[in-house]
Amino acid sequence: MRIVVHGGAGSPPEEPPERQAVLEEAAAAGSEAAAPTGAVCAAVRVLESDPRFNAGVGSAVQSDGAIRTDAGLMTDDPRAGAACGMPGVEHAVSAARAVLEETPHVLVAGPKAVELAGEFGVETGRDLWSDRNRERWAEADAPADASSREQLAWLESRFGSGDDEDDEGDYAAPSGSSTPDAADRAVDPPGTDPDGDPHDHDTVGAVARDGDRFAAATSTGGRWFALAGRVGDVPQIGSGFYCSSAGGASATGAGEEIAKCTLSRRAVDLLESGHSAPEAARTAIEEFGAESADDAVAGVIVMGEDGVGSAYNSELMQTAVASD
Repeated sequence: MRIVVHGGAGSPPEEPPERQAVLEEAAAAGSEAAAPTGAVCAAVRVLESDPRFNAGVGSAVQSDGAIRTDAGLMTDDPRAGAACGMPGVEHAVSAARAVLEETPHVLVAGPKAVELAGEFGVETGRDLWSDRNRERWAEADAPADASSREQLAWLESRFGSGDDEDDEGDYAAPSGSSTPDAADRAVDPPGTDPDGDPHDHDTVGAVARDGDRFAAATSTGGRWFALAGRVGDVPQIGSGFYCSSAGGASATGAGEEIAKCTLSRRAVDLLESGHSAPEAARTAIEEFGAESADDAVAGVIVMGEDGVGSAYNSELMQTAVASD
């Protein structure tokens, strides 16, 4: 078993060594699994339980003060399962696995997704608040009991403003790189907010391979101050995750832009057309930058038959790789 994991693309976080240690732990947990599906789920579950990442515990808060989690999972068969808009579900990736393995569907949403997850052994009713996100929400001065239209007016100056997890940079890392040298990174590049929350990194994900079998999974708490009920790229097949017999990919970054270009599907398409994993990752991010809104940030990890690749146009995307 070989696995690669990521912790989100964005600006350099606080405690990068501690975050890297958790990523290494997640990769190690995945490498011990018996099959790729179990590997990516085991790895992502580690990240969902750590409030340093925006998935599961410590996730972003939507405009109505609720935390809702999303995740998607796909195998090379291909089979897929996703679940989204779930309050109180720490391990969204396990809910996605229940959709894949127990239903004829590919996506289940909202309270019914929570109910389904609970019926197949996923713990629900979890407290997803951490000290950090509780403090940040308290400082947000959100309108109480506001209508969706009123929430839209309130979040206009917040969502995508640079004061959320999509802090945007202009550093493009070489494919296969996990941490750029400080000397090579731009200082306060355009689109970043140096006063923003350094924990604001979005999705986490993993791709695993065992022989000729692959699986990919991605999980998130979404974006800070998104409109209540917003669902981004993560649970959308081909956007936040994708897998085929050629390999798999997991994406992270500006969800609306990633969804419009189906970033993960593009990376796997490149594998299928003969690109190596590093080439597929790099080319997918280059195309994303050319096609998406100015300064939109994204990163992608890719695994194919030839190995692993990663690329990003943000300042940093921490990754880890492990093999059994």
